[in-house]
Amino acid sequence: MKKVGVYSGSFNPVHVGHVALAEYLLAHTDLDEIWMVLSPQNPLKQNAELLSDELRYAMLQLALHDVQGVFPSDVELKMPKPSYTADTLRHLSGAYPDVEFSLIIGADNLDIFDRWRDYQYILDNYRLLVYPRRGCLADVKKYNGNIVLVDAPLFDVSSTMIRRCLKNGKGAERFLLPEVMAFINENKLYR
Repeated sequence: MKKVGVYSGSFNPVHVGHVALAEYLLAHTDLDEIWMVLSPQNPLKQNAELLSDELRYAMLQLALHDVQGVFPSDVELKMPKPSYTADTLRHLSGAYPDVEFSLIIGADNLDIFDRWRDYQYILDNYRLLVYPRRGCLADVKKYNGNIVLVDAPLFDVSSTMIRRCLKNGKGAERFLLPEVMAFINENKLYR
């Protein structure tokens, strides 16, 4: 049975840390593939700087076009809004019954996992692969489920920081793949 990690995010914009984490997880876990699922609006976050789904998905495609085993997914964009991870996992499991899905989340999300809709369903039916985030201690004992702490490197970069750099016109290129940076410049995004 193929093992796929579902790595959801707003990817606003997708950056080298996102891609490096996906590649690390692919190399250091039993996953065969990682699907980077573009999320519409996160129900737990409000973000006035969120670009359109189409622009963010175009950047995700550019970022992953030659990354082996890591694929962009727009599955959540085609589902009813608001988008909830439990619904996405149900949908994917129904559409791909021969795939074993795991959910990839940061330690910051594990801290608030009990605020997610149908979080117990996720814990009962899927493995969670939890990567470290600065300032967050992942308390796996808080939940009863198949939760694996992945000893991934800490990528000290965030989309929020990158948007700030882009707005100020300096320093963002070192955090973005060249194709994504070119797309941002061509479309005058995050100004």
